[in-house]
Amino acid sequence: MTSTRIALLRWQSDLTWSLFEYHLDRLEEADFLAEPAASHVWTVRPAPDGTWVPDWADVEPDPVPVPTIGWLSWHLGWWWSTALDQVRGRVPRERTEVTWPGDGASTVAWLRGLHTEWNAALDALTDADLDVEVPGLSPEGPPCPRAQLLAWANAELMKNVAEIGRARLVRAAA
Repeated sequence: MTSTRIALLRWQSDLTWSLFEYHLDRLEEADFLAEPAASHVWTVRPAPDGTWVPDWADVEPDPVPVPTIGWLSWHLGWWWSTALDQVRGRVPRERTEVTWPGDGASTVAWLRGLHTEWNAALDALTDADLDVEVPGLSPEGPPCPRAQLLAWANAELMKNVAEIGRARLVRAAA
């Protein structure tokens, strides 16, 4: 039987995901790399080896760059991949090990696959698993209970879904 805490985390994740599906179904290829501002934009760029590399700074710039949907979708996939590593008791991958798929359809399939993996990981947990300490929410952060990691991941999902949805709506209205 699923614990009340796990059921709540799963409900929160499912609710946010259902809102995301609305946008995923409507994203067009051109939406992913469209730059939402004339300057000071973060995106994903092809590297010489054919992979896609996100713009990045170890210290967040001020002002914060405006991200493309491509960058936002990479960011979502990156932290979700590392959160899955932590939930499964693995060492989280380095940021540079998680690459953007390179086109809209592949990106949507990647994110949907991560969603499926996330649900399977949540379904495999017991209530006792939620209290186990895992590495912090950032490499510099202190360890935290797995439940806190899951709640943070749901909050990150909600934030990224809202940003991608807003960017798609602005492009659609233009």
